[in-house]
Amino acid sequence: MASAALTSAAADTSAYSVRSLYRSLLRQGNQFANYNFRMYARRRTRDAFHENQRVADSRQIQELVQKGLKELQVMKRQTVISQFFQLDRLVVEGGKTGKETGGTGDIVRQKDTGWD
Repeated sequence: MASAALTSAAADTSAYSVRSLYRSLLRQGNQFANYNFRMYARRRTRDAFHENQRVADSRQIQELVQKGLKELQVMKRQTVISQFFQLDRLVVEGGKTGKETGGTGDIVRQKDTGWD
């Protein structure tokens, strides 16, 4: 009876840590400055977790969690680096882009000819 309770507690902790890792990866992926990197991180995280959702062996789950934590550390470093190289927002992202002109602060797209 006690071993069943310990196994249940370990499974709950494992499930909690896996969900926590999943949420952390999704949140960190949203920190990328580039839209394409954000969408890739989201898609890759979802695909990896869906691919391994039926794994029942606790040892294999621990290995996958450790791999996920390493990926999270890599993603944290990459998001910091990506914020150094921000580009204009894409049309699919919505929001305003362009150069500010005029006194009202409206944003108007200007043609950049490169002759300056």
